[in-house]
Amino acid sequence: MYRTVKRALDIVISLSLLLVLWLPMLIIAVLVRIDSPGKAIFAQTRVGKDGKEFTMHKFRTMYQGEQRVTRVGTLLRGFADELPQLWDVLRGEMSLVGPRPVLPGEPMPLGEFTPEQRKMFSVRPGITGWAQVTGFRGETKELCQMEGRVEADIWYMEHWSFLLDLFIIYKTFANVVKGEKEAY
Repeated sequence: MYRTVKRALDIVISLSLLLVLWLPMLIIAVLVRIDSPGKAIFAQTRVGKDGKEFTMHKFRTMYQGEQRVTRVGTLLRGFADELPQLWDVLRGEMSLVGPRPVLPGEPMPLGEFTPEQRKMFSVRPGITGWAQVTGFRGETKELCQMEGRVEADIWYMEHWSFLLDLFIIYKTFANVVKGEKEAY
């Protein structure tokens, strides 16, 4: 029942948002291409459900081959660069809410996660999640940051409900509107 309700929520919301946002997303893609040469969509391998790798999509916010953020990328980061992940949700690779997908081998190989930590790979990764709205977002440069994120993700999975997902989606939008840098 859990997976059916969650998947139905993912399909209805992601499809609705894609239908409403198709024109703004097209405009963003054009602006990304005008701002700097290269593809508008950045694709990256991530670890998802059952530890399987998948390709996650975002609007490109950096110059290709450089570690510098573009002008358009500066505007997109934090609220619009992840909109292409709605396609990943619709395809079934991701969920709206869940643990953020990690890069392969970051901060450690999958096999080095404890059995408790590996629980986060039993569900589809999310565009947002409990960890993100409670301050554990962004790059994990230290192991303690990843441990805090994993603990929050495990708490979410143990307490999941339809209302909790709606609350996390609400908190995500509220944090974006407020400009919260540490929690979205």
